[in-house]
Amino acid sequence: MKKLFAFLVGASLFMGATAQSALTFDANAGVKSSMTAYDGTNVNYTAYERLFYVTNVEDSTYQFLNVYVPEGATQQTPIFLRTYVGGYMASPAAQPQAGDATGRALKEGYVVVIPGTRGRNSSIVADKAYAKAHKGEKKGQTVYTGRAPKAILDLKAAIRYLRHFDRQMPGDAERIITDGTSAGGAMSALMGATGNNPEYAALLKAMGAADERDDVFASVCYCPIIDLEHADMAYEWLFQQTDSRQALDDLHKGYTKELAAMFPDYLKSLNLHKPDGTPLTADNYLDFIKSELIRAAQIAKNAGADIPDSLGFTFSSSAGGMFAAPINGGQRPQMQGGQHPQGMRPMRGGRKQVGEYITDLNMKKYLNYVVTTQALKGVPAFDSQIDGVNNASGENEEFGDETGSRVNFTDFTAKKNGTSVSDAIRQNVRLMNPMSFIGDDMTSIAPHWYIRHGARDRDTAFPVPINFATKLQNAGKDVNFLLAWNRPHSGDYALDELFQWIAEITK
Repeated sequence: MKKLFAFLVGASLFMGATAQSALTFDANAGVKSSMTAYDGTNVNYTAYERLFYVTNVEDSTYQFLNVYVPEGATQQTPIFLRTYVGGYMASPAAQPQAGDATGRALKEGYVVVIPGTRGRNSSIVADKAYAKAHKGEKKGQTVYTGRAPKAILDLKAAIRYLRHFDRQMPGDAERIITDGTSAGGAMSALMGATGNNPEYAALLKAMGAADERDDVFASVCYCPIIDLEHADMAYEWLFQQTDSRQALDDLHKGYTKELAAMFPDYLKSLNLHKPDGTPLTADNYLDFIKSELIRAAQIAKNAGADIPDSLGFTFSSSAGGMFAAPINGGQRPQMQGGQHPQGMRPMRGGRKQVGEYITDLNMKKYLNYVVTTQALKGVPAFDSQIDGVNNASGENEEFGDETGSRVNFTDFTAKKNGTSVSDAIRQNVRLMNPMSFIGDDMTSIAPHWYIRHGARDRDTAFPVPINFATKLQNAGKDVNFLLAWNRPHSGDYALDELFQWIAEITK
């Protein structure tokens, strides 16, 4: 793919100074290019790159977006907005990649938008103008530009930019579909769950974001790292029973016990209900997780995956038929005129297949299996900074300040350090948690959600995405959720399935 840039005048490119400029978009400044898609076909598109989405550009390395318009796109074409945020790190505006969801979206005819965003590692060296504009900063000082909640502010500003130029730019800003993985999954979740909430308004105004709405139509969230102030509780509640947690030293085993004991009260406060209306409580929660894992494994087994009983699964004794399991739950092929359907053969010499259905799962055995694929995080897993005991995590940096500090953001760990969480940090934690805004009357929540978390992902515990999906479902949103079988911490997989879902919600 040709790496072409359409440079639009719109902001100063000098580092360290806040650049003042008007938002601009020139429909005639696009550059024609093409991409070879995953299947070898050629996709032609027009690129509009380096579009600054705020008038007060603090960090010109990141605060712009790129837009890619495929041939045939109109004002009614849905927009696929992909964030490449990972680890809450800075993410430059990228170009579409044939092998991921951006390339697939272009091939499917969607307008693709890839915003850059600041992150916990982004920084500038303050010049004289910057120091004058920012009280307390000094010329030559390193300033960290992307600590919480800067990333989600940048993304909201990007959405507002798309709405601001909706009439001039191909693509329908009323049908924006966001996508991201891990911390990017958190960003996608935040874009979907915090639309137009007034708590962000003053911060966006100060950045020079367009005075527009920032709600979206749908959000795709792969393994979202969210609910950080409760993630340590969920992690220890789930994994406390594993052999690796039981083998910890007494100090960390004590942390595990304390954190796990806090989770039931938090779960109760959420007032979640299963699809049948039954309250979801600590007493039935492990069985609920088990049912989700069994569902995911059964889907995979129906599609031909080998699900070994060594992972803790129990199977039915009989398949009830003589052919291989139907694909994706489809109808079992029938014999015609005494002949087997093409491509189908009796298994095991004509005997019935044994164990077509998964009937149970030993959760302790399964969780121990998950741990064998990748070691668990330390205790605590997220707010890990305990002086003299644990090192700081990326999340400790995320909630630090412009000086590059690393701070505690949960009451549990702060207390271990003999400190407390300030009101400012507490507010930033709230602004970075989509769970805070579901059910808020001041928020416009996306109506459609596609949430995936790997069935052997240990980067955050299963209850985190399950709580998120369940809370959205309880709020009446359309949620397609799955603990994707045998997937680690990853995203942009099963793209056939994802884009079928997108086609259904946008038709």
